Amino acid sequence: MATYAIGDVQGCYRELRALLRRLRFKPDRDRLWFTGDLVNRGPDSLRVLRFVRALGDGGVTVLGNHDLHLLACALSPAGRPRRKDTFHDVLGARDRDRLLDWLREQPLVHHDARLGYVMVHAGIPPAWTLREARERASEVEACLRGERCSRFLAHMYGDLPKRWSADLGGWPRLRFITNGLTRMRFCARDGAINMRDKGPPGSQAWTLLPWFAVPGRRTRRSRIVFGHWATLHLVGAGAHEHGVIGLDTGCVWGRELTAMRLEDGAMFRVPGQCG
Repeated sequence: MATYAIGDVQGCYRELRALLRRLRFKPDRDRLWFTGDLVNRGPDSLRVLRFVRALGDGGVTVLGNHDLHLLACALSPAGRPRRKDTFHDVLGARDRDRLLDWLREQPLVHHDARLGYVMVHAGIPPAWTLREARERASEVEACLRGERCSRFLAHMYGDLPKRWSADLGGWPRLRFITNGLTRMRFCARDGAINMRDKGPPGSQAWTLLPWFAVPGRRTRRSRIVFGHWATLHLVGAGAHEHGVIGLDTGCVWGRELTAMRLEDGAMFRVPGQCG
């Protein structure tokens, strides 16, 4: 049995199938982890969702910002697809409601103590411990799974607040949690999240650091796999310095779809064809 963590698929179903052939994946033997953003920008969001949902207990995914955007477009009265969105196949599917209900049940943080890995889409704010990250993720998960889902999705968008405080409440609190776990790339040294800079490390304002490089980060002893940051180029090597492994290698932009076998750190890649 092997467990493979796979970077952002974003509707690139053909590449996903090619990667699974490369892994010699056996659904009755192996398990797949997905770092989120199963949908959008690529051509086959519907087929990706159907495939991952059909894995049942053999698959784990965390929610990414594109997955949440799909939910907002489908379930919030204020939600509207953007010009570049490519998940209309999901919105018009006969099994749309089953897929959306399944997506609402997925976590924002996944931790496997036996394997010794944490998975999240974008990262964990530097001021939080792993326990705090899981507890705060559960606040958003409860909204998605409950009667407040539509209202939460309507208030989800926005870059504020930038800083975490235990005194935050209401929609600003849930928005910070969501942004930290699904949108964050760079932070100031005091942990304030910056949403503007999106390039590779070194391209950002001098006052900013990658979230995982902020001094005193409280999850520095956790091994974290994540996606979201296609320009990061932090596959494998980053684990030694920071204990994190970025698996979004830009498949949807024509680069690669990457998987890591968690048991031994072996990497597997197939070329992207969507870009």
